[in-house]
Amino acid sequence: MAEPSPASAPIDVTYVADLARLRLSAGEIATFQKHLVDVLGYVGQLHEVDVSHVAALTGTAPPNTLRPDVIAPSLPVAEALANAPRQDNNLFVVPRIIEG
Repeated sequence: MAEPSPASAPIDVTYVADLARLRLSAGEIATFQKHLVDVLGYVGQLHEVDVSHVAALTGTAPPNTLRPDVIAPSLPVAEALANAPRQDNNLFVVPRIIEG
C-alpha cells in the first residue's frame, strides 16, 4: 500500500467523532486513526492508476421510469384518517418536534 500523503495524516479522529456524537476510548481513537490513514492511502493509490485508455462511462440516458400523471379520484378523507391516532378538523395531528 502506498504511504498516505502528509496532508492526510493529521485528521483529528476525536473531532470527527465529536461531530458524529460518538464517545471513543483511547484505543478506539488509535484504531480509527490507523483505519482512516489506510483508507486515505488506498484513495491515493487510485490517483496513480492510468485510466487514459478507459472509455468514459457515458451513454444513453435511462428511460423515464415515472408513471404518467393521470387525474384520478383521491382517497376519501374518512378512509384516510381511519387509522390516525389523533385527528382534528379533517387533518392528522402529530406531536410538535420543533419548539418555537
